[in-house]
Amino acid sequence: MRANKITVAALALAAGLSLAACQSDGDATDRSDSSAAPATTSSHGDPGPGATKGSPASGGSAQGTAQASAGKGSGEGQGANAGTGSGKEGKLGKCRTDELQVKATDNTIDGDPGGTVVVEFTNGGGRDCVLSGYAGVDLKTSAGTLSAKRTGQQASRIVLKDGGSVAFGITYPINDSGGSGVRVTGLVVTPPDETKSVTLDWPGAATLPVTDGSGSPVKAGPIGSAGQGG
Repeated sequence: MRANKITVAALALAAGLSLAACQSDGDATDRSDSSAAPATTSSHGDPGPGATKGSPASGGSAQGTAQASAGKGSGEGQGANAGTGSGKEGKLGKCRTDELQVKATDNTIDGDPGGTVVVEFTNGGGRDCVLSGYAGVDLKTSAGTLSAKRTGQQASRIVLKDGGSVAFGITYPINDSGGSGVRVTGLVVTPPDETKSVTLDWPGAATLPVTDGSGSPVKAGPIGSAGQGG
């Protein structure tokens, strides 16, 4: 009896070990299948081993980083260039004498106590520029150079477009004394903030009355004014 019990126990133990081994094999097979299943298809849809799945992911991350870096660099460069260009275009320089076409015309109106000459600047420089303040005005006369006084009116800053024009007025007394007066032979105009002048024919009355030396009877208005009174 004792021998039989030992034999039965041994058989039972052997059967148990065999069953446990079968279950262990089954679990191992299940885990292998579950971990391998996602790895059989790569991120591009191509079948491959488990290592293939990690490779595209790593490559995609590097590509994304490169694209982000390239985008950042491109954006910064673009912004800097645009800002520099905008700053240069936004700054206007003053109008130069060589860029201006200057002409003078008589603008005296019947009944006015004095005469008026209008001087016009036309921008022919191929760019917009700025004129502001008073131009220099000198009359060449038989008695020497006579410089015009400023009227004292407030001067405005004027952006003169390419091809655009702006004018100012010169007023002077009419010679009605009956004498020969002072003969005017020419007009010299110097644009504001410039040293180069333009000499023009005087379009006004041929003579001015003789002054008593108390000051110039000729007056010039600021840029943008025209007509009687400057």
